[in-house]
Amino acid sequence: MIAAGVDSLFPLDKLAVRGYVEVLRHYREIIGIRRKLRKYFLAERPTVFIGIDAPDFNLDLEAALKRAGIPTVHYVSPSIWAWRGGRIRKIRRAVSRMLTVFPFEAAIYEKAGVPVSYVGHPLADMLADAPSRAEARAELRIAATTPVVALLPGSRVSELESLADVFVAAAEKIAAQVEGVRLLVPLLNRQTRELFEAALYRRKSGELEISLLFGHAHQAMAAADVVLVASGTATLEAALLQRPMVITYRMPRLSWWIMKSQRYQPWVGLPNILAGEFVVPELLQDAATPEALSAAVIDLLHDIDRRRTIEQRFATMAAELRHGAAERAAAAVLPYLTGATR
Repeated sequence: MIAAGVDSLFPLDKLAVRGYVEVLRHYREIIGIRRKLRKYFLAERPTVFIGIDAPDFNLDLEAALKRAGIPTVHYVSPSIWAWRGGRIRKIRRAVSRMLTVFPFEAAIYEKAGVPVSYVGHPLADMLADAPSRAEARAELRIAATTPVVALLPGSRVSELESLADVFVAAAEKIAAQVEGVRLLVPLLNRQTRELFEAALYRRKSGELEISLLFGHAHQAMAAADVVLVASGTATLEAALLQRPMVITYRMPRLSWWIMKSQRYQPWVGLPNILAGEFVVPELLQDAATPEALSAAVIDLLHDIDRRRTIEQRFATMAAELRHGAAERAAAAVLPYLTGATR
């Protein structure tokens, strides 16, 4: 957005905090940013305010602006269908319109009396033109017959702190049991790369045949036979690229206990939630051991029929989510810009 000419009032990475305990550590700074934004927008009075994700941050801000007569649009519904469903009451007070990216979400808001537009998922449109497996492997100079595993331990520093050593240990076990395997690790930035390199150093894994990439996550996933991925948006990206995966996650115990006690569904990964069943394995928290993760990845590598079934399931899912999200989102917002909706 900055590259497109948008002014950034605060660096977005200040909000890249997960879990309850971690938010408490940054609570004063985050609340200070929200207070300053509320003051700024009440003074500048935008024609419409669009809060993008971050519901715990944005909804209170949107509620204050809406009370002041400023239309508010929230883009990407919080996962109230998975946990903390009581947030629908706050959403009703805070937003003039909710834009949803999954087809089943619109009915929830219609029932609650919240104006809603289903726009489809932008990633489904974006990844429609992603390279094929053959193309991605040609770009990375990997032979068609080479077994490839992509490892995605997360994009946040806190995720790397929890998962880097586990991923490295799992990678060692995969490499020891799968002859000629190529391991790809796309990392978002220098900080996450340094954390992963530190894990390699701690485990004395200098001889491990592993390729660290700056970015290129979609290319790495497209080239892979199997993806080992931290739960989050990357799981949906892997599904849209029609790649079999093993989903994992770890967080501080208190945050895990609180989130586990409030969730409504047995699944955590978005592909499984959308499918309504365990299409791919999930190994979370104490179950996320190097032994279990490597075994799950190796099982998928060896089971070609199962991989094909998963790929076909994900191809159907991608088609269902591809609806021209950018155009639909813009169409939902335009009436607020022209004054046709207040």
